[in-house]
Amino acid sequence: MPLHKTTQSIAAVSRILMRSRMAEIVVMAPAAVLAGHWFGAEGLVIVAVAVLPVALLGQGRDQLRAKAPGGHHLDDVTGLPPRQSIIAALGQAFDLGRISGRKSACLIVSLDETQRLLNDFGQSAHDHVLQKTGERIAGLLRETDLLARLEGDRFALALTPTLRMDLESAIQISVRLKKATAEPIRIDALTYYPSTSVGFCLASRSPLQSGASMLSAAELALEDARRNGPGAIRAYSPEIQHAAHLRDSLRERVGDALDSGEIIAYFQPQLSTDTGEVTGFEALARWNHPERGVLAPAEFMPTIMSNGLSERLSEVMLVNALAALRHWDRTDQRVATVAVNFSREELSNPSLVAKLKWELDRFDIAPNRLAVEILESVVADARNDMVVQNIGALAQMGCMIDLDDFGTGHASIANIRRFAVDRIKIDKTFVAKVDSDPSQQKIVSAVLSMAERLGIATVAEGVESIGEHAILSQLGCSFVQGFAIAHPMPIGDTQAWLHRHRAKLQSTPRMNRRTG
Repeated sequence: MPLHKTTQSIAAVSRILMRSRMAEIVVMAPAAVLAGHWFGAEGLVIVAVAVLPVALLGQGRDQLRAKAPGGHHLDDVTGLPPRQSIIAALGQAFDLGRISGRKSACLIVSLDETQRLLNDFGQSAHDHVLQKTGERIAGLLRETDLLARLEGDRFALALTPTLRMDLESAIQISVRLKKATAEPIRIDALTYYPSTSVGFCLASRSPLQSGASMLSAAELALEDARRNGPGAIRAYSPEIQHAAHLRDSLRERVGDALDSGEIIAYFQPQLSTDTGEVTGFEALARWNHPERGVLAPAEFMPTIMSNGLSERLSEVMLVNALAALRHWDRTDQRVATVAVNFSREELSNPSLVAKLKWELDRFDIAPNRLAVEILESVVADARNDMVVQNIGALAQMGCMIDLDDFGTGHASIANIRRFAVDRIKIDKTFVAKVDSDPSQQKIVSAVLSMAERLGIATVAEGVESIGEHAILSQLGCSFVQGFAIAHPMPIGDTQAWLHRHRAKLQSTPRMNRRTG
């Protein structure tokens, strides 16, 4: 071995030993002395490479002591070491990899939908689930792996460097972790079914050769998994890093975009399946970004929510929607209603009803022309007295109440009646391929039958083909909207579209509902 290479290797070994525990140094000392005597510097390196994988990161299951490595306090709930310990372990893994050729990985496991767990079962149950999840993850690890708890409901793993740690290996480990953490957990007399998402970064793909960099990369991968979850697995890649930079840039200026009018309402028409006439529009948020063009909600809504701007967005959408109704009235466009989604935060505002009355008066719009869209998940979880009061007051004012994304939030029939729901919006996941998939037809038919018996109208979202439109009409759905009819459009384009649509109606046979 060349002298300068040997010197570098000895220096690397020395750095690792200095960070290792004294017990491991004592154990390795005799072998190191003999190797140095018999084989010189190269022998020392050979012994280090052979023994260090066992010595390093051998802190996995014996972490549950008074303090974690480096003197950091253990987590009160799980008894696991904190973030600093995982960073140190990953740093040691990089050092070992430089002299042994072995590779490590960092994985982060996150519990999904823990807010619902807190709401349904309370803090004690939440802590119990965290403890059980940590135990299940630890049960899959080797003695030399390290498990730590990060902030929130996340667990980080530093895997002992091995000769084979590639993408396939990391995915297999992630799948095993998901399976182990998905086992049901008993909470008193009830059963909770957890779900987890996993993000990971291979040492070979870390942006920088440091523990902090690899952990940050794994966190970005987890963030991407959670956006595509629940229950997703994602590996870190430069593309994920680039997307994160774009989100950061949006986060920095989303508030200004709301105030400056860059974020506005686009409008998607809703048609009657009886007549084909336009019965209203739904207001949908779009960001006219000066550099990136028109952005759909999926690209900026998480930023809106994380910045606490949901209520501000609802205000912008309401003003845009009422201004659109006034514009259609003044241009004799005969648009009956406009639908606006109200966030949970806005429905929790004690001043909501007074504010809405003032806006309706300002634009001279009757309350029955505003359809208030409320997510089914909000209705299903409506324990907040103010939310209940506001929905009831809006209904009493004469506003239409639309239950959005029906079929995804587990709202009971009792809640549908309790909140005086006027229309059920059938989620697009049930509408897709309804013209060719018998199981989809059965689901939609069941929803339509229930709505008919309750005296509630129905709106099918996400209609993307003429066939879907036709079968929904035959099954008895009241209204449809989706790309098959029109994409969302700015207010300036609605007048021309309405003229084209009404001209087309004059030459198109009316769809008939199925009889018998």
